[in-house]
Amino acid sequence: MRLVVDLNTCQGYAQCTFLAPDVFAMHGDEALTYNPRVDEEQRESVARAVAACPVQAILVDAPDAPDAPDAPDAPDAPGEEASHGR
Repeated sequence: MRLVVDLNTCQGYAQCTFLAPDVFAMHGDEALTYNPRVDEEQRESVARAVAACPVQAILVDAPDAPDAPDAPDAPDAPGEEASHGR
């Protein structure tokens, strides 16, 4: 799982550091540092941190789970590109 924090939006409330201290940390009073690569074991604590961010500055880019429903990789119709939010 990959994280991106919009540091221009982040206001340093540090809620994420309390909920996922292995991923997020404050450097000084206002500068957030974080690990952009997160192990699956930390998924739950990161989800809580994302939900707790008052300014919604944390974005998660998670790869598809192997047991997720299959999305078609082929175009929807001949000559038509499939749109899967990419």
